Amino acid sequence: MTDRNPGIYIPTLYIAEGLPYTIVMMMSGVFYKSMGASNEFIGLTSLLYIPWTVKLFWAPLVDLLSERRTWILGSQVVLAVLIAMLALGALTAHAVFVSLWLLALIALASATQDVAIDGFYLEVLSKEQQAFYVGVRNAAYKIAWLFGSGALVYLAGKIGETASIFIGWSAAFAVCAALFALAAVFHRWYLPRNVNADQSEPGYRLSASVFRTVFATYFKQPGIFAIVFYILTFRLGDALMLKMAQPFLLDSQSRGGLGCSTADVGIVYGTVGTIFLLAGGILGGWLVARDGLRRWLLPTAIAQNSAILLYWALAMFKPGLGWVAAANSVEQFSYGLGVAAYTVFLLGTVRPEFRAAHYATATALMALGVMLPGSVSGYLQASLGYTSFFLVSFLASLPGLVSIFFLPIAARE
Repeated sequence: MTDRNPGIYIPTLYIAEGLPYTIVMMMSGVFYKSMGASNEFIGLTSLLYIPWTVKLFWAPLVDLLSERRTWILGSQVVLAVLIAMLALGALTAHAVFVSLWLLALIALASATQDVAIDGFYLEVLSKEQQAFYVGVRNAAYKIAWLFGSGALVYLAGKIGETASIFIGWSAAFAVCAALFALAAVFHRWYLPRNVNADQSEPGYRLSASVFRTVFATYFKQPGIFAIVFYILTFRLGDALMLKMAQPFLLDSQSRGGLGCSTADVGIVYGTVGTIFLLAGGILGGWLVARDGLRRWLLPTAIAQNSAILLYWALAMFKPGLGWVAAANSVEQFSYGLGVAAYTVFLLGTVRPEFRAAHYATATALMALGVMLPGSVSGYLQASLGYTSFFLVSFLASLPGLVSIFFLPIAARE
């Protein structure tokens, strides 16, 4: 199956990787807000991120128990079933309680799928292909994000206007379940069978000593303290802002928000923002591939984190929906630029003999850096108000920017 085109299966894999994350960490915020939950509760749902922060501990077992292609297909079947159950649970009188348990299981299955997909990416693509497709994979991941928090939230809102919000959310989750069923069928037919896999890779005959070595080698690389600090802090401000961005749009102006409807939020996240995201992600990957990380890691990071100030301006001036959509589009473009370079750096921390487990370690550290600030974001916003909260979010991004000066970037190129 060497004739399979990565330009087809890389985007579909990373859309499948991004969609359950979107359900758990993005759509759920709008879902719970429409159910009357407080911002403090919505912030605490960041703890659903825990499976992504601890996935490094079972990442080597993905290699031990079966090939990554099999894990991808199995995870997608499980996710289709769980999301279908979420669609049914949204119709019950205990939708909040039922959904929390199902979202936790979805997060667990999704984190396992992430390990398999990221390992598969490193396994079947050459180093040159990995650099070339980094912008594509990030754009595909964010398209899933925007599809979930854009088109599907809009669907839930529009149906909710004519029927009930419970039926609206059930329909939105049902669409997600159907997409995962289709993804499992498509990937079973189209994914290559690990044609570049090195059968001498320790993951194929993992022992307890190798299991320990996987993690020890990651944390023994040069400059590890600066690397870990950068991974943990780079998205600190971004994590605060993103968790409260949708509640900010939905809250009434008397509460400091913009008073948008659920359907409006879907429009903001699912219109031209998608185009700007694609442009930013592809441009960021192309610039890094052309000139290297040393040239672009800091400028793209500045662009990404400075975009947080757009939400501070929205909170200050409370403009109309057109200005909100424009600000969101710029934020998406900046996010695409920054995360493309960030991802190339994470890939550079991976040793070839432990590709899947090392990348899982790096992304788990990233997840921890997102989960912790997100979990307190609701309390911080309630204490400060939206205007000061978004300003503090920007200030929280500065340590991550400064840490770039101390990274061993030359060793990653």
